[in-house]
Amino acid sequence: MSGKRPAAQLHPRNRHQGRYDLDQLCSSYPELRKFVKTTPKGQKTIDFANSEAVIRLNQALLKHYYNVQHWSIPKGYLCPPIPGRADYIHYAADLLGSLNLGQKTVKVLDIGTGANLIYPIIGSQAYGWHFVASDIDPVSVESARAIVSSNKNLSGKIRIEHQHDKNSLFRHIIQPSDQFALTLCNPPFHASKKEAEAGTQRKWKNLKSSAVKRGGNTRIPDKKSLNFGGQANELWCEGGEIRFLKNMVRESAEFSQQVFWFTTLVSKKENIALLRKLLVEEGANQVKVKVKQMSQGQKISHMLAWSFMSREEHKLKG
Repeated sequence: MSGKRPAAQLHPRNRHQGRYDLDQLCSSYPELRKFVKTTPKGQKTIDFANSEAVIRLNQALLKHYYNVQHWSIPKGYLCPPIPGRADYIHYAADLLGSLNLGQKTVKVLDIGTGANLIYPIIGSQAYGWHFVASDIDPVSVESARAIVSSNKNLSGKIRIEHQHDKNSLFRHIIQPSDQFALTLCNPPFHASKKEAEAGTQRKWKNLKSSAVKRGGNTRIPDKKSLNFGGQANELWCEGGEIRFLKNMVRESAEFSQQVFWFTTLVSKKENIALLRKLLVEEGANQVKVKVKQMSQGQKISHMLAWSFMSREEHKLKG
């Protein structure tokens, strides 16, 4: 039997289609076995309201599919749903497919990589990309560096940078000699702590509803008992998603000749039209603004991508 995961239409190359094969995952990572239980309907699952169980599931997935032997996050930090995170990487890879990069090393920048380092892990192992990963939080930076240093297959492919300027995204990270094929970002989408807590409670209710349908008995924890986790800078920022992304668009214009594809996730569909307009104002080629839909756990996110360069310009810059 397999474990339940949210039904979603994943990218065709996403290796996490359908239900979790918990028997297979336990074979690769035996520590997961003690968290597997059988529902009254005879289905194997884990308690997704149990933070340790969710972390062990992620460790099993990362070991089984991406050969990551050692992965952990500090207590209270964001524990991401790996299938949805992988979708972003695969859709980004589709964008790069149009560049005809051949055997060139693909250099990618991950803005706000977090303590979990999930996008550089998946991108480096699924496609061989080389990453610069940045974050403003020193604990996240330390955690991300520990993950890289404890896994030989990540060392040499991922470099972690501490962004000391909380008002900047690309500045101080992109150096004058840098050329990136792609940038990634999964921005904080809440505008306040209260809004983030309300979103967390909705997740719990969805978990309980899902568990009841399976014949389980998942409780709804209080706000202090976060299995999803997340620090303030991971979940919310002043002005919310739209302010964060407007700042990103404006700052991206400063690096228009050093990055081919700028990309970000956008959780609120109504923000896309505003961002499209701003991108045109900042000089991005309107034809190169693309929107994709993808699974991100229990919600649908959009990937917004823009470029200031033509393919010919990118070839000249190598």
